[in-house]
Amino acid sequence: MGYKEDFIDFMVHAGVLTFGDFVTKSGRNTPYFVNTGNYQTSEQISKLGQYYAACLMDRIDISSFNMLYGPAYKGIPLVIATATSLYRDHGIDIAYAFNRKEVKDHGEGGSLIGYKPKDGDKVIIVEDVITAGTSIRESVPLLKSYADVDVNALVISVDRMEKGQSNKTAISEVKEDFGIETHAIVTVKEIIAHLHGRELMGQVVIDDDMKNKMENYLKTYGI
Repeated sequence: MGYKEDFIDFMVHAGVLTFGDFVTKSGRNTPYFVNTGNYQTSEQISKLGQYYAACLMDRIDISSFNMLYGPAYKGIPLVIATATSLYRDHGIDIAYAFNRKEVKDHGEGGSLIGYKPKDGDKVIIVEDVITAGTSIRESVPLLKSYADVDVNALVISVDRMEKGQSNKTAISEVKEDFGIETHAIVTVKEIIAHLHGRELMGQVVIDDDMKNKMENYLKTYGI
């Protein structure tokens, strides 16, 4: 298996990719859910960083970027794990930063922890998933308030391939509004193709019924 298929199995084993009846933050009833908050061991976070790093190495010229940024809260462990893997596994030393939810009014102050951006820096945002693109719309102005940076890449775990705030995908909206290219480790269609009819942990997690539910969901909310 390639890193994409391995990552799908990894998410299921970690209880991060689950199937059933859920409601997304945007209020949509969905038959599957991705919750990166369910990673909870050192082995899992180490492997997760490897998958993110593999996606970046596969999709972009990482040497042309100066900084990784992880939006609080879920982006914090993601950006650290990704930065660690890039150095440990690929010999790439890249700066990273994440934000506080509340601006610190004492000490050094500010809302960024880690690297402080400089004019001309090229930034990759590290996130879990993207639905309405809310965190991106908050992150870009925050980063640009520190310096004239170029934020033009986003890496996420799963592309749900859904409409955002319009009849376009959230990824398309982020591209149009900010010029940011999104790179997903896997898409929901790749998840369906890989798991349909396969037994994992003693059961078939995507049987014919679940496959139909996921495909119907995409017909309703997908592009």
